[in-house]
Amino acid sequence: MTRSITPATVAPSLLDVQGLNAWYGAAQVVFDAHVQVQRGEVVALVGRNGAGKSSTLKAIMGLMPRRTGRVVFEGHDISQAEPYQAARRGLGYVPEDRRIFTDLTVLENLQLGVQPARCFADGSPAPQWTLAQVFALFPNLAEMQQRPASHMSGGEQQMLTVARTLMGNPLMVLLDEPSEGVAPVIVEQMGEMILALKAQGVSVLLSEQNTNFAQWVSDRSYTLDRGVLVTTA
Repeated sequence: MTRSITPATVAPSLLDVQGLNAWYGAAQVVFDAHVQVQRGEVVALVGRNGAGKSSTLKAIMGLMPRRTGRVVFEGHDISQAEPYQAARRGLGYVPEDRRIFTDLTVLENLQLGVQPARCFADGSPAPQWTLAQVFALFPNLAEMQQRPASHMSGGEQQMLTVARTLMGNPLMVLLDEPSEGVAPVIVEQMGEMILALKAQGVSVLLSEQNTNFAQWVSDRSYTLDRGVLVTTA
C-alpha cells in the first residue's frame, strides 16, 4: 500500500523582495534584487564599499527617489509606500549616518521613538520594548540618560539610533553598516545586540562590509557586487 505524504507547509516570508531596482537620478544602483527574510531570522547583505548594500536597504524602506519591483512585508505590498507608511507596518530602519537629534538628551531621543505594541499577521504578539529593556540591552545608555546626544561618541550614537528604533516595537529592523567606524568593543556589543534581538524574535536585515562580523551574527547572507546579488550562502 502506498502512503501519501503531505508536503510540509512553508511559512511565508516576513519580507519578500522580488525584482527590486533603484536609481539615484539616471544612475541605476540596484539591479533585479531578490531578498527574503523569515520571521526571527538575521540575514546579511555583504560586499565592499559601493556594492549597493545600503541602497538596497533604502529602496526596501522607500527612501530611494526612484524604484521598481515588488516589496511585500507581513503580507502587505509596500512597493510604493512612503517610508513613514513602511514604519507604521513595523519595519524599522537604522541608517548608517545615525540621524539622531543632537540637541536632545539620550532619554528624549528614546521617548520620540515610542510606538504602541504590535502583533504579527497571525495575531501573535511581537516583542515589546520598554525603556528598562532597552537599557538592559545597552547599559551604556542607561548611564547617560540626561546627556545631550551631541556629547556622545560615534559608537554611543550608533547604540542610541538602534535603541530609538526598538522603542518603535518593530517586527523587523533594517540595520545599515552596524560595525562601520566604531571601536572594536562597540562592534562586539553591536554583535551581541543583534543576537539578542534574534533571540527575542526580531528579524534583522543588515548591510555589512565586515564579512567576519556578518558570519558571526547572521543565519545566511547575500553577496552584492555593483548592485547585483551574485551569491547566497
